[in-house]
Amino acid sequence: MDKKEYEKLVEEVRAYNRAYEDANPQISDYEYDRLMLTLKQAEGDHPDWKKPDSPTQLAGAPVRREAGVTVEHDIPMLSIQDVFTKEDVLGWVHEVRKVHPDVLFSVEQKIDGLSMSIRYEEGRMVLAETRGDGFIGEDVTLNARAIRDVKGRLSHIFDDLEVRGEVYMKLEDFDRTNEDQELNGRKTFANPRNCAAGTLRQLDPAMTRKRGLSMFVFNVQRGPENLMTSHTKALDLLKEEGLPVVPHKVCRTDREILDTIDAIGEKRGSLGYDIDGAVVKIDQIAYRDDFPAGSKYSAGHIAYKYPPEEKETVIRDIEVSIGMTGRVNPTAVFDPIRLCGTTVTRATLHNQDFINKLHIGIGDTVLVYKSGEIIPKIKGAIASKRPLGTEDFKLPTTCPVCGAPIVREVDAADMRCVNPTCPAQAVRHLINFVGRNAMDIKGFGQELIQVLHDQGYLKTVADLYELKNHREELIEKGLIGREKNTDKLLLNIEQSKQNEPWRLLTGLAVPNVGRTSSRTLLNHFGSMDALAKASVEELTAVPDVGEITARTIRSYFDSKENLSQLERLKVSGVNMEEAKEETSQILTGRTYVITGDVAHFKNRAELVEFIESRGGKAAGSVSKKTYALINNHPESQTGKNKKARELNIPILTEEEFLGSLEG
Repeated sequence: MDKKEYEKLVEEVRAYNRAYEDANPQISDYEYDRLMLTLKQAEGDHPDWKKPDSPTQLAGAPVRREAGVTVEHDIPMLSIQDVFTKEDVLGWVHEVRKVHPDVLFSVEQKIDGLSMSIRYEEGRMVLAETRGDGFIGEDVTLNARAIRDVKGRLSHIFDDLEVRGEVYMKLEDFDRTNEDQELNGRKTFANPRNCAAGTLRQLDPAMTRKRGLSMFVFNVQRGPENLMTSHTKALDLLKEEGLPVVPHKVCRTDREILDTIDAIGEKRGSLGYDIDGAVVKIDQIAYRDDFPAGSKYSAGHIAYKYPPEEKETVIRDIEVSIGMTGRVNPTAVFDPIRLCGTTVTRATLHNQDFINKLHIGIGDTVLVYKSGEIIPKIKGAIASKRPLGTEDFKLPTTCPVCGAPIVREVDAADMRCVNPTCPAQAVRHLINFVGRNAMDIKGFGQELIQVLHDQGYLKTVADLYELKNHREELIEKGLIGREKNTDKLLLNIEQSKQNEPWRLLTGLAVPNVGRTSSRTLLNHFGSMDALAKASVEELTAVPDVGEITARTIRSYFDSKENLSQLERLKVSGVNMEEAKEETSQILTGRTYVITGDVAHFKNRAELVEFIESRGGKAAGSVSKKTYALINNHPESQTGKNKKARELNIPILTEEEFLGSLEG
């Protein structure tokens, strides 16, 4: 792997992380884990490539700080290191046994849900918190009280107790919730884990109670002495107290460990909830500190991830749809199968190369796998079961929506409809354009976009800024609502003209150009006009822009239709120029890390934007390259504070940080 391939992989993993955080996962756990392994291998071979904000260096997910429910963990809630072979499991076990020959292990189910920590004082629950980024999570105490397995009170002997558990959704509750979503015309959840995470993190305990969440306690984070000696005995004591604890078994020998892992794996298709592995833990809690795993992983345990579950099914149809950028998306429709607790009937076929490679046609029997209960994938066709006369499926040469030609991209596997006004592209393009990550025009929903498109008011994004010319018609027809709602939406559209131009570029949906790269490109070129005129060589000179992306951008602006649309946007008054301030580069060369709550900004994202707009960078973890750590609680004993002190990196409060910029 060369550096460009590595950087592309980093961006790919980041994109998958963002999708996962938005409860819209794009790949399975198994595929994601493999990508991370490849990333770690590349960074191991080339340590100079690794940056502090690499996906391999970050634990957990960002936190909803805008809701005002953040809390700093007393004890960091870190991840478990994953392995994928039993040889790796035994390798870790043997390392532990070298140091402690008398070690015992607990082998447990790895429940597939959302991690939560609960603090008890004098037997009373005082706080429940999600993992968040491992150091700061969200206060979900009210929602936790609505979970049937969570006890608000324990015996008084459990003073100053903190337990960590996994909040999950039973399959029967998941099916019932999705049925309710469908009946009410709402989007259904992809899998029980996403549903559990979304339910726990939303702000309505009544909804938590209605949907029905469950929890298994899997660790004692802090507690009285009788709970801090043997892990399994602590779990047994908590079970006697009425807390549900993760199924576990004490093992001493290699054979016992492997047999228990196999036994858990054999059960995973028959359990009433999802698991995604088996965890092997050191039972003697005092021994765990002798095996630290680093800043991302907690010590004393390892997780074995099972290979994906696979089942056979028969393809009955292959549907072809057109995406936002004109991309042709083939989807296999097959006989229903049950995988990891959910019924699946569809899977993407990606492109013609994928279809040709696996020799897939209508009527073929295929193997489908689904690791992590996220997105079904076709592993391959079973040649011996192909019916006579069946042939590999061929994608159409004309668009099934508008009839325009479909062409294959140069040096790529994707095929696209060449018509930029194709109705299928238009609606998806408009939805993206008004979305929060692009122009952020409040008041639009998918249904309204579809209605305005079908009625002929919106064909391209430039039409949005001409809607005001049809105000009376819109009010008369009631397409948006009464006069008040119509005027409010038109005002939001008008105000969006002043947005930063990177938002416009994001909204245009240029292939391979997302929110982050849009910022980078507009910071570099300063205006949409300059970007539109940039050569491939000039584009590849921009950090993190590879040749494929550069050619895609050049191709986009070589289109007369796209340039015409850009001109219409300009005439409408949409901002095309990046505002430049004299102070914008004052932080050039400085990398900051931010932790804890913020006081002078709405949230940490706003502070990050403040730093980046002045030429600085914001990283997720402290390293030798960090200029300063920003933390309003510099005396706290968080992991980032400790790391900063070890490296003699300044820890600044917001006041001190802002004061350093005066003048």
